[in-house]
Amino acid sequence: CRLLSTPALAPVAAAGVTQRTSALVGLEPLGKRNAGVSVLGCAIAMVAVGGCAQGIGQLFAALVVGMARNPSMKEDLFTYTLIGMGFLEFLAIVVILIAGLLLYSE
Repeated sequence: CRLLSTPALAPVAAAGVTQRTSALVGLEPLGKRNAGVSVLGCAIAMVAVGGCAQGIGQLFAALVVGMARNPSMKEDLFTYTLIGMGFLEFLAIVVILIAGLLLYSE
């Protein structure tokens, strides 16, 4: 097959490793992976988990204040607190999944 034998499409071997090279001279190989950038993206995304923890703290602080103001609504306030905590935990799980996606993406 003539197409596979052309020198322009053949991979360049450097130190026994086959790499694709860019079309322009002087640029780095296309196969280089910037691992540091993915770690930074993961770390920035994980900051939101701290925000979820802060939200849970504020939620239970509001529960204590609400129970101190109106003790007869104790069960209703606790139900609302658990619903809010469920939403915050869901957000934390989504953030962790996105951070993992950023960490292991190419």
